[in-house]
Amino acid sequence: MSEECPLCAQSAKGPFHAVSTQGRLKEFPEINYFECDVCNFIFADPELLRWVDDGGALRAYDSSYWTSELEPARQRSFGPGLARFAEAVLYARVPIRHFVDIGTGPGYLLDALSIQLPSAMDRIYGVEKFPPPPDMRTRQPNYFVGSLKEMRRKFQAGTCIEVIEHLTPKMLRSLAADLAEVSDPQALYIFNTALTDYVHNDLSYLDPIERGHITCWSVEAARKIFQPYGFRIFGIKGKTWAFVAEYRSQAAADDDLISRIWTPVEENKKMLHDPHSGSVLYVLGLDTARAYT
Repeated sequence: MSEECPLCAQSAKGPFHAVSTQGRLKEFPEINYFECDVCNFIFADPELLRWVDDGGALRAYDSSYWTSELEPARQRSFGPGLARFAEAVLYARVPIRHFVDIGTGPGYLLDALSIQLPSAMDRIYGVEKFPPPPDMRTRQPNYFVGSLKEMRRKFQAGTCIEVIEHLTPKMLRSLAADLAEVSDPQALYIFNTALTDYVHNDLSYLDPIERGHITCWSVEAARKIFQPYGFRIFGIKGKTWAFVAEYRSQAAADDDLISRIWTPVEENKKMLHDPHSGSVLYVLGLDTARAYT
């Protein structure tokens, strides 16, 4: 059994993994996952992806969803989120005037940064298209409800943490198009998501019902989505759960991102030093970039 890859139209093998929906999704009692040998893209049944694109919902993003999601979101924001932020700031090749957390959920990364980096909060934004109720989200003033292109400003760096595994290829193309519209040349973004190599060792990540994970991206799969919109995609050495997208990049295709941490833009380096918390985020950025090499 095989399916056509939604990215490169090659034959994708499978199903190599199947998940029962336990009667919670009558349209799809079982969801099969396939993997493309050409671009290493892992995807749920194409019929399911089309159903989602047409407005089908794996689960409602209601109060019950956010009640279960708030604590994991807080843990990500006050831990890995801070590390990805610091890493992105050091990798960026242009001064950062505006930084955005894409799909920020309740906006807890803004809360974490307001504690660790209060001196830079006028430059840091979060955007969420499907937010939790007001009493479940941050009260930081730079939390924006809507789409990226509605923010009406240009960004030079950002993060997107645990978001794109929820998106179909059509949805991610739309996000890439919007991101290109709001990016200055050389704007750099870290996407934190389990890549194919990671998922091969943890099939539980392919969870369409509880976690809403319907796709799993590789560096090559991400290139097929982002390159048409002007982005260059880089893998991050040692990390099977993140990649970098750089808009109108001037770097070589084989650029070693990690070497950038020793020659950061001076303004960005200063951004990671705060009168309140000192150099903790600068040190975190250095160490997290090197930790998996």
